[in-house]
Amino acid sequence: MGRIVIASDHTGVELKEDIKAFLNEKGYKVVDMGSNGNESVDYPDYGIPAAQMVSSGKIEKGILICGTGIGMSIVANKFPNIRAALVNDVYSARMAKEHNDANILVIGGRVAGKGLAREMVRVWLEANFEGGRHQRRLDKIREIEKKWGKPT
Repeated sequence: MGRIVIASDHTGVELKEDIKAFLNEKGYKVVDMGSNGNESVDYPDYGIPAAQMVSSGKIEKGILICGTGIGMSIVANKFPNIRAALVNDVYSARMAKEHNDANILVIGGRVAGKGLAREMVRVWLEANFEGGRHQRRLDKIREIEKKWGKPT
């Protein structure tokens, strides 16, 4: 199995630890970028370093968690080569990979319970990008990055 970077703010620590255990059980090497406590922190401080690792190609995949997942998904999608998908159900997790080739899965720590989160992660990891018409769409997104850039 490969390496996966994971990060959360204070609202996602408990879920992050559960997902880490799940990933370890599956044989993944998990790189934990924090946070590790219940004290209020700013999600960009943890999402930025994790997204940078995936953006640069140092690590192929990432999982980010904050209260709703919205903030972490906004942060991650500021980086080139990132396709971060906020998911709240198993179907969306599968489609995030099959149709969008999402390389970062974002979960709301106050939205998804541990069982659902594990299942979304499992499905996302097991799914494969379908290519074809979906590749054509991703190529159009890459053209936006080339033309307009993405602020980091």
